[in-house]
Amino acid sequence: QVQVEESGGGLVQAGGSLSLSCAASGSIYTIVSMGWYRQAPGQQRELVAHATGGHSPNYADTVKGRFTISRDNGANTVYLQMNSLIPEDTATYYCNVKGYLGDLRPFDAWGQGALVTVSS
Repeated sequence: QVQVEESGGGLVQAGGSLSLSCAASGSIYTIVSMGWYRQAPGQQRELVAHATGGHSPNYADTVKGRFTISRDNGANTVYLQMNSLIPEDTATYYCNVKGYLGDLRPFDAWGQGALVTVSS
């Protein structure tokens, strides 16, 4: 009932920049939070950045000062601008959206993932 579609990512050299975007659609009444997580091969999925309405975004310590999350609430879209990328940022990045459906049931939806590869 909720679709989450990511775009962006790709291959970049260390020190470069990439951006990701994520749009949620479907029977959405309201979105409470939107965030980005990542999972490197052989690693657990971890929080990258998270934005909840009315609160300042929070970031993983490893990306603070380099990554910026922003939301377009009217378009149910969230962005992740990634600067000064390092090889350790290489991972599949997943968008997560939480909120309520039109019938007021809560939802927690994930995108399919976008691969980010940073070469040294």
